[in-house]
Amino acid sequence: MQTTGPRLACSAEATDVVACDADRVSAPDDVPEARRCAERVAALVGRGTLHPPVAASLALGLRALVADGRLPVGGRLPAERELAAALGVSRVTVTSAYRRLRESGWASSRQGAGTWTSVPDRSGVVAAFVPGSPRDGTVDLTYASPAGPPEVADAYAAALEALPRMLPGHGYVAGGLADLRARVAERMTARGLATTAEQVLVTTGASGAISSALRAVLSPGDRVLVEHPTWPNALDKLGVLGARAVPVPRDPAGPAATGFPAALHRAARETAPAMAYLMPDFSNPTGAVMTPDERGRAVASLQQHGVVVLSDETLADLALDPDDDPGERPPLAACGPPGAVLTAGSLSKSVWAGLRVGWLRGEPALLAQAASWASRDHGALPVLDQLAACVLLDGLDAGLVGRRERLREQRDALVDALRARLPSWEVPRPPGGLSLWCRLPSGTSSSVVADAAERHGLYLATGSRFGTGHAFDDHLRLPFTQPVPVLLEGVERLVRAAADADSAWGAPTTSRSGALLG
Repeated sequence: MQTTGPRLACSAEATDVVACDADRVSAPDDVPEARRCAERVAALVGRGTLHPPVAASLALGLRALVADGRLPVGGRLPAERELAAALGVSRVTVTSAYRRLRESGWASSRQGAGTWTSVPDRSGVVAAFVPGSPRDGTVDLTYASPAGPPEVADAYAAALEALPRMLPGHGYVAGGLADLRARVAERMTARGLATTAEQVLVTTGASGAISSALRAVLSPGDRVLVEHPTWPNALDKLGVLGARAVPVPRDPAGPAATGFPAALHRAARETAPAMAYLMPDFSNPTGAVMTPDERGRAVASLQQHGVVVLSDETLADLALDPDDDPGERPPLAACGPPGAVLTAGSLSKSVWAGLRVGWLRGEPALLAQAASWASRDHGALPVLDQLAACVLLDGLDAGLVGRRERLREQRDALVDALRARLPSWEVPRPPGGLSLWCRLPSGTSSSVVADAAERHGLYLATGSRFGTGHAFDDHLRLPFTQPVPVLLEGVERLVRAAADADSAWGAPTTSRSGALLG
């Protein structure tokens, strides 16, 4: 939704979202603030990513930031002179870039007031990182969510049969239906984490669980360790709360002795965070998995530093390798004392994203705080959805067998096609999850590829959306949640887009790899 008010704060330190205060930036006695805002926008664009033709390259970079949400729609862009100085380019270059944005609908101007970001009606861009409306004749690889299986309809039919027994009550069920909380507790206990129904809070999907947990623990200005790359909406939520993300490199191939747990330990020691947000199983977007040893070491280290861990287990059920035994990987909360780890989960990825039922597992005192925040956000939860979730949890393990087989087939088809058609790309085969995290050839920008792909009816999420600053512009997340024919068609369009991007822009003159912070 476009912002029409005149004042927007200018800050990128905590959120990597920049907007310039229209009143203050235009004031002649506030030049330092204008320069600071221009420097922040320049840092997000990435001075080293600009290449001939520079004006077009800059326009693409700014457009990607708007599409990613790091430049808010309706926000005032820096003055041309200030941004030119921050980037080390001519003012004519910035003027040309702004003109390109206006012509394509990604910016608008007001006489005497400067240039403001906007979104063209045809783009399908939305504020949060969720897919836009379906577009005929296109392939949308911006989201990683599978189609709903037939058992969802069966579950709702069973829920409708059970609904009459709920109608005599008022329908407001604090914390969620007892039957649903009991089922979630039983499932966690079976995975090695002894849990009671009193330790489970039902939420609107994992997103609601994560939001409630963050609100219950954090205060504005608190630091939060996040694996890097990470789920984009987690970064957005931290920004809304005024918390500061501290990215910690997540290398799925790194040795345990010097890998992720050690990096977490260093970051906790150096930044004094209040919380850590981790995805131990098939991390989005990398598909990385923490070994049992890494889990124990990470939790012990973070507990030593007084850091509360929020473990996102949304993808934990989606192990795709046939010989994988999820039972060998305990939940993070099983690796520490009570209260050390909060656990978020849902049915969104293992069943269907249209079923907005999730949960947060923790100690009752903290869950009470989280429940208070959750009730302010959305009030009571739909009873019918919770009844359907009970039915789906009863048959989840049986249903997962077929879903894993389909996802494995789709993963392998996408990996094989990409390796055959784009041999210069690094295309891993993740052990689970819903997407590939592909490294592009040296000098290739995911923003440029995504822009070229849109002209071929292929929609992609730029790699930088999954990191802070302008990191990961040399990566693309490619979900394998659609049928094989759609994925193969997407690869063919991607091949054409990659060729267009190479011929249009050529190789940049400087490296575009961003530094990882933390």
